[in-house]
Amino acid sequence: MDAHLRELLDLVVRWVHLIAGIMWVGNSMLWNWLDRNLEPPPADRPLEEGTIWMVHSGGFYEMRKRQLEPHQMPARLHWFWLQATTTWVSGILLLVVVYYLGGKAALVDAQLADMTQVQAVGLSVALLVGSWACYDVLWRSPLGKRPALAAGVSGLALVGLAWALTHLFNGQAAFLHMGAILGTLMVSNVWQHILPSQRELVRLTQAGKRQEAALGKAAKTRSIHNNYMTFPVLFTMLSGHYPSTYSGPHAWLVLVVVMLTGAGVRHVMNVRFTWPAWRPALAATLVVGFGLIWAITRPAPVVTGGQPVVWAEVAPVLQRHCVSCHAQRPGQPAPPRGVALDTLEGAQRAGDRILSQAVRARAMPPGNATGMTDAERQLLGRWLSSPR
Repeated sequence: MDAHLRELLDLVVRWVHLIAGIMWVGNSMLWNWLDRNLEPPPADRPLEEGTIWMVHSGGFYEMRKRQLEPHQMPARLHWFWLQATTTWVSGILLLVVVYYLGGKAALVDAQLADMTQVQAVGLSVALLVGSWACYDVLWRSPLGKRPALAAGVSGLALVGLAWALTHLFNGQAAFLHMGAILGTLMVSNVWQHILPSQRELVRLTQAGKRQEAALGKAAKTRSIHNNYMTFPVLFTMLSGHYPSTYSGPHAWLVLVVVMLTGAGVRHVMNVRFTWPAWRPALAATLVVGFGLIWAITRPAPVVTGGQPVVWAEVAPVLQRHCVSCHAQRPGQPAPPRGVALDTLEGAQRAGDRILSQAVRARAMPPGNATGMTDAERQLLGRWLSSPR
């Protein structure tokens, strides 16, 4: 595919994905907040579950949660499924545009796994489908009736998945795939459990029958699962901008810590209305999570000393590994992030980026497709630390 067309498709699909994701996550958090702040109804209203008053945009709103009497179906009922579906579809399109059509280097690190592009794409699809199948079977099984145990098994499975992804794909693709897998679980929960339960409640009401509480409970269980996956998914959407998180030898551990921290923060936010100590718990969760990530991702010091390195030694390294993308050519699109490394002046201006991405994080070249050696990375580091 033409590089310019692929870039524009990336922009449009990413824009849609961001907007839809904001709407889906915003709805999820609002409804979760409402459920936890409903005021108990009077005893003479057995079908009501709670009421809440809110003020917004210059007006007052009264929200009531209740079950319906047989045949008491309102004339117009609003559903919330389009945001979830649009977020997932646009996310999968991004996966296709950026990784499936982006060439082998976008997905595979040859030093980790010797795969062709076709094999890597096939593995990606299999992981998306297989993860949903395993998760759904687990929570439909008798083990799913013991939530604490099922949650523990699910957590161990995610740890194993994080390790496998970071040893099959390059770091950036691995983190993105974890987000895509969790997003697939979330949207599948919507379509396979939440919406069918809601449709059955509607059908029973229209048929003149009493609503079954078990249907609402089943939908709520999967909705809570989605609630806890939200923050880890949002991190994976942003992680591509921060190579220090996904490029080190312990990237899988970073992913595990982020998922635990995100879920922990979400849990504290869920229980804060009934737990007076939620503020110190939230602070402790954030401090511990940040501290662990800092410790895991702390880069090794750059080797300095010896004879100063001059541009004539560095230029061939950049030419071999970087200039194919990072060069300013007349009539051609600007290089990624405006970083041009084909001249001394351009390389000096981008010194901090070179140090961060090529020397410390080892995130460049992508997937180390050109085979930059440790000695070459150290040479770049010594040049950047040499007086110029």
